Formats: sequence, structure tokens, C-alpha cells
Amino acid sequence: MHRIAVPGYPLPRVRQIAGSGFTARHLWLPLIAASLMFSALMLGGDQWIADRVFALEGQHWLLRDAWATTVLMHAGGKWLSATATLLVLVLCFHQWRYGSNRHLRWALLYLVLAIALGTGAVSLLKSLTHMDCPWDLLRYGGQRPFVGLLQARPAALPTAACFPAGQASAGYAWVSLYFFALLWRPAWRWRGLAVGLLAGIALGLAQQLRGAHFMSHDLATLSVCWLLSLGLYALARSRLPRRAWHAAGARA
Repeated sequence: MHRIAVPGYPLPRVRQIAGSGFTARHLWLPLIAASLMFSALMLGGDQWIADRVFALEGQHWLLRDAWATTVLMHAGGKWLSATATLLVLVLCFHQWRYGSNRHLRWALLYLVLAIALGTGAVSLLKSLTHMDCPWDLLRYGGQRPFVGLLQARPAALPTAACFPAGQASAGYAWVSLYFFALLWRPAWRWRGLAVGLLAGIALGLAQQLRGAHFMSHDLATLSVCWLLSLGLYALARSRLPRRAWHAAGARA
């Protein structure tokens, strides 16, 4: 009995690559957890957390213009992420131009695209959702009423762009390091994931302390970056020969 050959283009192989166990661990479980957490935050958890931070800061956003949150974390974090991205881009160009390691070439290209797509998608969503920052709301000393994500925004209100969290995307986009490691050095995947999560948490927390975002804004950013990184990983892996993956898996 003859086997039917699988087409050489990548999309039909994505389902084969992302097997049921992989899909459960990397898609369904994170998606379910994020959905439950997001629902709890949108049903009052956001305000419960922000109320306590606001109270601890003396009923005003004491750290809104502090050096640690504005210069060190906000501006510094953005520049650090941009510098790291530029370094990855240079390494990617060098590897594709002069390198011989096919896995590393695709892994670096994947990382560049995942970071760009993650931060770009968050920026696009911010311009479409029109949600206010906590510091703009009447509840926290601002001048605008709270309008939920699924509520119609009154035409009288100025435009807003605070959801998802753009600053946190400069950190959470690096969760793609987990999949970068799977493409090149699987044993490093947890260290890569830790880098992305810690960077996103640090940048997101600094913005929450300033009154720039609710926690749900950061969770949405993490979800967008993770899902896009996962999808790109399946496509990138489909471009590499299967036999090479047995060798890569042996190094994990």
C-alpha cells in the first residue's frame, strides 16, 4: 500500500507538529487559565487591586512621575528591549548570511518575527479598543467615567489607548524565547520563558504603580504575545526536516 506524500509547504504540517499533548500544554491550558483570570479581573478584580495600590500611595498616583517608574522602568525598559531586539536582528542577519546551522537560522528569524508581531499586535489593539488608563478615571482622581471593554464608548469622551498594555509588551514579547529554545536548544526553554515573564511582570507592575494600567491589561498583553509566539513556532518548525528534530529533542 502506497503512502500519500505530504505537501512540501508548511501549513498542512502544522497540525502534525502541534500534537495533542503539545496543544493541550501550550494552547488550551494557558488559554483556559488566562480566560478565567481575565474574567475575574474584568468582574471587579481590576478595581479591587487598583483601589489598594491607590490607597497605599495616599489616594493619588504617587509614583506616576517617579524616576524609578518613569525613567528606569518605562524609558529604560523600552530601550533595553529595543536594544536586545536589534542585537537579535544583527545575529539573525549574520547567521543567514554566513552561518551554517539551519536550526539557529530559523530560530533567530522566528525570534525577530515573534517580537515584532507581539509588540505590533498589542499596539494595534490599543488603537482599536479605546479603553482608559486608571489615572484617567473619576474613581482615581481623573475626569472620565469607566467604560468597559464591551461597552459602547460615549462620543463625548476623548480617545484612549490603554488596553492592552503596550509597555508590558516590551517584556512579554520575549516569552518567545521559550519557543526559540525549542527550535535550537530545548534544554534552555524554561530559562527563556523565565526571562520573558519576569521582564513583562516588572514592566507591567511599574505601570500599574503609576496608574497607567489595570492588571487585566497586562494579562491581555501576555496572552497576545504567547498565542502569536506559539503560532509562529508551529510555522517555523514546519520549515525544518523531521529527522533533525530527533537530534534536537535528544539535547533537551
